[in-house]
Amino acid sequence: QVQLVESGGGLVQAGSSLRLSCAASGVTFSSYRMGWFRQAPGKEREFVAASRSGGTTYYADSVKGRFTISRDNAKNTVYLQMNSLKPEDTAVYYCAARSNSARDFEYWGQGTQVTVSS
Repeated sequence: QVQLVESGGGLVQAGSSLRLSCAASGVTFSSYRMGWFRQAPGKEREFVAASRSGGTTYYADSVKGRFTISRDNAKNTVYLQMNSLKPEDTAVYYCAARSNSARDFEYWGQGTQVTVSS
């Protein structure tokens, strides 16, 4: 049974920082690609960042330079450090996982709310 459990969301002011965590179980974490996505009210879910098993990272242009994805394979946990938050970063943030053989992210967490006030 694969489980992804996010934590760390909250209400902050613009310019603040937050760190999201996602604890994974039921997967061989070190060999999985891990990602963060977000969905704002009335909008489609969008890619935020991803970390390949080998350590390569990818970011959406909208967060590049402000957000950092990292992973601790010993703890089966992936993080999203979010700095210089903007009101437009307000969304539900989802953690996702995919194996190397999968064509797309196949496992999803329940999401954590991030609200940035102006």
